[in-house]
Amino acid sequence: MEQITIDNKVVALDNEGFLRQLEDWSPQVAEQMAHNEGLTLSDEHWEIIELLREFYHEYELSPAMRILVKQVKIKLGAEKGNSMHLMKLFPGSPAKVASKIAGLPKPTNCL
Repeated sequence: MEQITIDNKVVALDNEGFLRQLEDWSPQVAEQMAHNEGLTLSDEHWEIIELLREFYHEYELSPAMRILVKQVKIKLGAEKGNSMHLMKLFPGSPAKVASKIAGLPKPTNCL
């Protein structure tokens, strides 16, 4: 079983690095998960993470890329609500990587 340790607390991860227990998430966990992805979180990253957590709280699902882009565009504007911006922040699969760092389940349409 995969795991990370934050402040002497062991946090269990699944085989893809997502939290096994969503309630284990904290900003410190997010920082460590981002580090594991080779990322250092900036204010722009946190905007997306907070947006994702709000979306999950409301709809109880992690959005796939198309929905994520649409939500970012609605909440943060067109200059941030596009796939290129999200790829720059969360390379590879933005919806998957951002959801992982936000402590949410893997989006259903992500490989």
